[in-house]
Amino acid sequence: MPVLLQGTLLTIKFALWSMAFGLVLGTVVALMGISHSAILKSIARAYVSIMRGTPLLVQIFVVYYGLPGIGIALEPTPAGVLTLSLNVGAYLSESMRGAILGIQRGQWLAAYSLGLTPGQTLRYVVGPQALRLAVPSLSNSLISLIKDTSLVSVITVTELLRTAQEVIAATYQPLPLYLAVAVIYWVLSTGLSGLQHMLERRLSLPGRH
Repeated sequence: MPVLLQGTLLTIKFALWSMAFGLVLGTVVALMGISHSAILKSIARAYVSIMRGTPLLVQIFVVYYGLPGIGIALEPTPAGVLTLSLNVGAYLSESMRGAILGIQRGQWLAAYSLGLTPGQTLRYVVGPQALRLAVPSLSNSLISLIKDTSLVSVITVTELLRTAQEVIAATYQPLPLYLAVAVIYWVLSTGLSGLQHMLERRLSLPGRH
């Protein structure tokens, strides 16, 4: 169990780092998607289409095994974080874009009437409200990301699943160890779901329940 807990900590760190980078990337892509530039919109749509339309496992193989073919070799951990960030960033961008577009047009017009620029309006008026609306989607993405970290075990990252596999190789007891791994993932997902509901209640906009 102590060994599995160490793997669990790495899984959590993996997910948090990937979520942080993915959120930054997703926000940038979301802004590109709502911009008035046809080129930026096309780039954003292509990125989202590719990342959402291909399996995460294939993306991991492309980054870890494919990039060295063009001179870009990454260690397992950076490769895993990069791939997960790129993948979750595509989903987060759609969540953020939808949340921004969900803010009433009157909010923009009211901010403009006060002399705010589009950038200031997005930062101080629309952005905070959109972030509140996006909380459920962002939380769901983090929960999915926790489970998706298991896929980086294929490139020898010693997260939870890989740790269990190494213990199984030494003890020859796959059933109890895999069940323990399943329980740990379930506990993490359930705990995050509880936090999600708390955040939704605290950040809900007036008139939205």
